[in-house]
Amino acid sequence: MKIVIGSDHAGYALKEKIIPYLTGEGYEPIDVGTYSTKSVDYPEIAAKIAKAIIKDGIRYGIGICGTGLGMDMALNKYKGIRAALCLYPYMAQMSKLDNDANVLVLAERLMGVELSFQIVTTFLNTKFSGLERHARRVKKIGELSI
Repeated sequence: MKIVIGSDHAGYALKEKIIPYLTGEGYEPIDVGTYSTKSVDYPEIAAKIAKAIIKDGIRYGIGICGTGLGMDMALNKYKGIRAALCLYPYMAQMSKLDNDANVLVLAERLMGVELSFQIVTTFLNTKFSGLERHARRVKKIGELSI
């Protein structure tokens, strides 16, 4: 399964550790940048992740920045993206189980590598429950507009 992954400069080091981890777990990571620690604006990377999911049909993505906040906000501007900033495996589990998240957002400055591996594994191994109440809520999120 292809997984799109991207980071800004503040998430670059963690991204570079997660990519081989994903490969070792049997996934095919698609790296959309950034490719160094040179400063880059996270909305540019969020746009690449969103495009890969919305237009190119990749099912899941991972976005990384320093705190995860900016990446999460930028990703959630795109219709069809349900990004979840997860700092613990339980958050990753519930983001998929109840909210059918399709992008996991990580915070390099707030977590170690091993914890990030646990969060990624939990996110990718958890399925949406499909329970009516959760499906209804996810549908309503998709219909939000002003």
